[in-house]
Amino acid sequence: MSQTNLPMVMVNVAQSNLLILFKALLKPLPKHLPRPKRANISLMVLLLMTVFVSACSTQSTTKKTQDTTKTITKKEMAAKTADEKLALAQSLNAQQATVEQPFVEQQQQINTLLVESSELFLQQKNFSKALKLADKTAKLGQKSYTHSYRLLLVKAGSLQALNYYPQAYQQLQLARELVSYTENEHTIATLKLTLDYYLVLQKVLTVQGKKVPALTAQMNAFALNSHAASEDTLSIWRQLETLTQWQSAQLIKSNPPFIEGWQQLLSYSHKFGANAEQYSRYLRLWQQQNPTHPATSIIEQLQTGLATNNSAENTIENIAVLLPLSGNQKNAGLAAQQGVLAAYNNNAASNIHFIDTNNVDFDRLATQVSELQVDHIIGPLLRTHVESFLAASVNQTALQIPTLLLNLPSKIPLTRYQAALSMRPEDEAVQAAATLSKLNYNKPIILSYQDRVSKRIAHAFSQQWQISTGDVVDIVYFNQGKAMQANLKESLDINTSQTRIKQLNRRLKNTIKAEPRNRRDIDMIYLVGSAAQTRLIKPYIDVNTSPFADIIPVYASSRSHSNFNDKNSASSTNDLQGLTFTQMPWLFNSKQQNKSLAKLSDQLWPKRTDSLSKIFAMGFDSYNLLGKVALMKQAPYIRHFGQTGVLKLNNKNILTRSLIWGQYKNDKVIEIAMD
Repeated sequence: MSQTNLPMVMVNVAQSNLLILFKALLKPLPKHLPRPKRANISLMVLLLMTVFVSACSTQSTTKKTQDTTKTITKKEMAAKTADEKLALAQSLNAQQATVEQPFVEQQQQINTLLVESSELFLQQKNFSKALKLADKTAKLGQKSYTHSYRLLLVKAGSLQALNYYPQAYQQLQLARELVSYTENEHTIATLKLTLDYYLVLQKVLTVQGKKVPALTAQMNAFALNSHAASEDTLSIWRQLETLTQWQSAQLIKSNPPFIEGWQQLLSYSHKFGANAEQYSRYLRLWQQQNPTHPATSIIEQLQTGLATNNSAENTIENIAVLLPLSGNQKNAGLAAQQGVLAAYNNNAASNIHFIDTNNVDFDRLATQVSELQVDHIIGPLLRTHVESFLAASVNQTALQIPTLLLNLPSKIPLTRYQAALSMRPEDEAVQAAATLSKLNYNKPIILSYQDRVSKRIAHAFSQQWQISTGDVVDIVYFNQGKAMQANLKESLDINTSQTRIKQLNRRLKNTIKAEPRNRRDIDMIYLVGSAAQTRLIKPYIDVNTSPFADIIPVYASSRSHSNFNDKNSASSTNDLQGLTFTQMPWLFNSKQQNKSLAKLSDQLWPKRTDSLSKIFAMGFDSYNLLGKVALMKQAPYIRHFGQTGVLKLNNKNILTRSLIWGQYKNDKVIEIAMD
């Protein structure tokens, strides 16, 4: 073949490829897309597909033939519908290149029309056709990085609309990698992540249950939206006000646009939202400090809501506290009673009536409550009593008053006048997993004791880790004694190492000295067990970690920490150095701890166990929450900074806690920042 005929051959090949594309678009999309593969595609493969233009560095010397149609005009290129642009691309492909419009320019026009057509199909909600056209066009090859990026967004948007969320996320990852490539390659024009990228990303992350990343995407989209209105600002605020403390900390670390102003507004709302006068003053202060922040458009709405919040706060005159003050759980009831009385502090404005739930007929409780003119109820404490109380309250009007339960019902939903203070250990496992997943650990394992509560904590941690990272974390269960040692050796792969040492010993006449080595792929351990179990297993982990490997950090739930042991046994901290755990502020010297009350409590009850100390703190918080819960129902941004944690009310009327982090260091426990 002569070299002078090469351009014509290239034209014919390109036109044939496009004809295949146009025919393919007439076929329906497969009903079931394949399962997504891990995003392991080389970015350079995407960037180097240039079928149309890679070999066309010279212009065609072919003479203009008599039947060649005219060059496509700008007006024609501006066709409005996807079908019009697709037809125009097909028409242009049927023409031969000319001196006025060389081959390269012609193919650029065709590619532009195909990209725009796929975008219009997406806008017209013809998602299957948009996906097929974008996919086929991308496979033809794009010399334009901008075209490649736009096609990835069309595919992501179409897949998301068709409910293929993992595949959509994969396309978004490729788009982000492409943008990063252009940012690092200084010889080409730099791309930027666009509004459409963040809008699709927000939807995908929301479905995946990634609340904080989804909100980060929403805030980035808002910053890029030139038509954003106050409704969009309010939408962001509605998401922000429902975040827990640790979720807020994660959002701040992701550094979305305008976060400093949002952070300050959240802080004022959390601390002062329950006091109308204070809150109004701090809102005005915020406006002065942030005059150009988008949230200035919703400050008036927040101020208007203060009057509604004030009307929700009723006078509290008579309080009934339902606790087990006799029987097997008497000590728990007394601890809660003492916590309530510590918070009450002989308040002359209200009266407290303690009712023993082990000696009460719940069917007649309404009569007693009515005679005492009770307007607020705290308790019951035990779950069985909670169930009985809720069943009785269905048909007894006297019990249908503001109530703060001290335990969660198993099934019965709470009404608008009821709330429950949750001390579920699963909640702290969720917080721990979400926090630790941001610390770049790649291969964690969970070591859990085989009791019922420990298993619940382990599974909650595992599920949240998978939501946060997409990866599955192994759970290794252990029993006490020799079984514990065997489980630990197996999980750290120490047995395999010892077997290799024995085999070498048998082969050599002289016994060699060798250190058993732990698995190098484990880079973090989450330990679930009691304080006694932790004191046994933590040193064993340290001893069985190879001196040639990095120390494996060990994190734990609050069950692994014993404030009682720390105070009454000087040697109890020796074996726990480096252990990091979640805990309520009350149980160690922290910024949020009520230190004067803690000192008095130690004097009055020096031998009180950790479990009873937690119940005391819950009783203390429950009294201080009276009246505040009604405000929290109307203003989700209000927080209570209590001794059991930072409390927020969720949409099921359950008060959930954000805990703080402690660490054993230099033979004492210190508070550390993790979130």
